[in-house]
Amino acid sequence: MKNNLDKAKKSSLKQKLILLVGVAVLPFLVMSVYLLVSLRGYSEAYDSIVSNMMIANNYNLDFRDELDESIYRLVAGSITLDSIDDDDSVKDPYELVQKLREDFSALVRITTDRESRLWLQSLLRNLDTLEDRIDDIKYNLDEGGHYDENMEMLDNNIYILTELIQDDIQYYIYYQTRSMNSLKLQLNAQVERFMLVFGVMLAVILLLVLLIAAQTVSGIVRPIERLRQVTGAVAHGDFEARAETTGPAEIAELSGSVNDMTVHLEAMVSKIKEDESKMRHAELRLLQEQINPHFLYNTLDTIVWLIESDSTDEAVDMVVSLSQFFRLVLSHGAEYISIREEEQHVRSYLKIQQARYHDILDYEIDIDSAIYPYKILKLTLQPLVENALYHGIKYKRAMGKITITGRMQERRIVLTVQDNGVGMEPEKLAHLRREIERPCKDTEGGFGLANVNERIRMYFGDYYGMQIDSVQGQGTTVTVSIPALQTPPKDERMA
Repeated sequence: MKNNLDKAKKSSLKQKLILLVGVAVLPFLVMSVYLLVSLRGYSEAYDSIVSNMMIANNYNLDFRDELDESIYRLVAGSITLDSIDDDDSVKDPYELVQKLREDFSALVRITTDRESRLWLQSLLRNLDTLEDRIDDIKYNLDEGGHYDENMEMLDNNIYILTELIQDDIQYYIYYQTRSMNSLKLQLNAQVERFMLVFGVMLAVILLLVLLIAAQTVSGIVRPIERLRQVTGAVAHGDFEARAETTGPAEIAELSGSVNDMTVHLEAMVSKIKEDESKMRHAELRLLQEQINPHFLYNTLDTIVWLIESDSTDEAVDMVVSLSQFFRLVLSHGAEYISIREEEQHVRSYLKIQQARYHDILDYEIDIDSAIYPYKILKLTLQPLVENALYHGIKYKRAMGKITITGRMQERRIVLTVQDNGVGMEPEKLAHLRREIERPCKDTEGGFGLANVNERIRMYFGDYYGMQIDSVQGQGTTVTVSIPALQTPPKDERMA
């Protein structure tokens, strides 16, 4: 529970990096949004002023001339209000006034500048007066006559009013231009303030980023350096070294995993040392089994008997075989020997035993020479041959044969020791199979076979080992499976 709370309190690298990115990016994002919104507002205001000025300017250029021309031709009698729509050279004065009133009433609603609104309101009042004077002229035209009166109204009213309206439009354009210039000044001031604030903020952000980055890097580098020191100590055999579970959550978790790994590694190394000790003990015991006094005494008695019976050649051969047997048993302390050397060892052993049991023992060795260079654990075949002789052939009390074969099968080497001795009952075979699967020190019988099987699995893995098959009255076959591994040069093995 405490470990979980400690982990919850520690900030992870991910959180620190998110904080670093947030400090670096978020203020820029806020400033960018603010700048975009401000620019959009100024852009909309600028576009609005330009649009208003374009509307006003269109009327500034055309309205006075078109209206004066229309009223003049009405007063002169060249057109009438009824036929004015048929003449493309003039426009209906009422339509001109109505269109101007609609557009400039819309401008009044959207114009924010005070001076511009005053001139728009003045324009609309003058436009109302203009429409009233047009009504007076229309009334006179409808009654007929009044030409001089209409001309006087045209000179003293219509022309003056259209000129006033044109002045209103020009003043409106003038003040809108001033508003545009004021907007430009505001924008420039806003940009200057933005640049100042941006510069200050950039300096603050840079300082914060440097501080957070330095803290983050330091929080990563220091624990990793301590972790490197611990792993270096473990690599040199110091399994007491432990990493501090401090720093970011990920580093702390990694340090905890390294500590767990060190504990397991220490236990594993202890187990390996224990296994090696057991193996050395087993090998020593196996050697003692092979160099037992009875075997040596009986062999020496046989040599003496051969000499006394003047069979000196046979005695010499037996001494040579005994010498080869013990030389290969010792093998300069090497754990591995070549299959050729193992064959020579077994052959020497069988020659010695055949001299003693010539009336009951025959043997055949058929090992493929192609597997001679491959390595095998020393004293693998000899215990199997000894078991076949003493527990198979001798109890037969008749001529028996031991056959040794060796072949390569799918990158494995398979060796068999087969005898045609008495064999075993199924119950005894099952018991022996269980015995060889146990550690040799715990076996109640079949020590030599259990020793060979345990050594093979300890050195090569559980995939390899020994299999025993037997039929009562027909004999026993022991099959050994080992990996196909080349032996190093002889001088390297001796070293």
